[in-house]
Amino acid sequence: MVATFARFLEQQHAAHGTDQALIDTVAAVVAACGAIQAKVRLGALAGVLGEAGSGNVQGEAQKKLDVIANDILVAALKAEPAVAGLASEEEDSFVSCNEGGRYLVLFDPLDGSSNIDVNISIGTIFSVLAKPEGSLKTESFLQEGSRQLAAGYVLYGPQTLLVLTFGKGVAVFTLDDKGEFVQTAANPQVPAATAEFAINMSNRRHWEEPVRRYIDELLAGSEGVRGKNYNMRWVASMVAEVHRILMRGGVFMYPKDNRDPAKPGKLRLMYEANPLALVLREAGGACCDARQDMLDIRPQALHQRVAVVLGSREEVEYLCRLHD
Repeated sequence: MVATFARFLEQQHAAHGTDQALIDTVAAVVAACGAIQAKVRLGALAGVLGEAGSGNVQGEAQKKLDVIANDILVAALKAEPAVAGLASEEEDSFVSCNEGGRYLVLFDPLDGSSNIDVNISIGTIFSVLAKPEGSLKTESFLQEGSRQLAAGYVLYGPQTLLVLTFGKGVAVFTLDDKGEFVQTAANPQVPAATAEFAINMSNRRHWEEPVRRYIDELLAGSEGVRGKNYNMRWVASMVAEVHRILMRGGVFMYPKDNRDPAKPGKLRLMYEANPLALVLREAGGACCDARQDMLDIRPQALHQRVAVVLGSREEVEYLCRLHD
């Protein structure tokens, strides 16, 4: 099974007929993540910690590394002829890249950035779509998650890991001491059942009733209706939460709450929820907005937010039934 990332891409082309331009697009993203990893690893030694003194389109304060990671990815994708355009959580609108490009890349350059300064795992999340015919416009990017051709993330933690799917299973790679990603797992499977959940409990008073009921059932443990004890985890880095679920199961929730009725959720559909939903689906997991499959949602805006429930299938489906 052990293979370099480059060899894995060759096998994808040979065994599955994966388009070389799509492979080149994904390779450009991963190469950029290698450069981001070098900045993350050095932290204060490279002067990259702290606030950038700017805000993104969502009105959130940016960290220096948010801006650096975004700039690295934008430069790398503009230099890749296969990329027609990109959309980033940190950009107001889409960015045109190459007129003859066939693919669109969407990304969160640094997920979990509130954890940067305290050295907790963060990551880059990415998604690749086919460019529709015609001139590039916002609507070109507004495609259901089921139409993603590739998706994945790079996790900057104790090890730097790449997790990738082309819609035919999931591959996991570890960055070695030569700066090369080497495959270390093939087709991990999310257990259908779990006794572990992740949610920000401080927001309980804002949740919808079905979510409060669900969490109360979990907290009741073996004496409650679920008949077993659950453990809670909360990293405040979605990419780290998802990787834990990929490796050992669990359910992650960032539900809708009543603080702002105009926002159906906090997380971004196209930069976070869709790519991670595809990864987990390919590993046997599930993802929804508590009412429908995440990958079936038709985006209405580039920075659209959604509620997110993802992970072990039994728990995701159970919470959806409570909403029904």
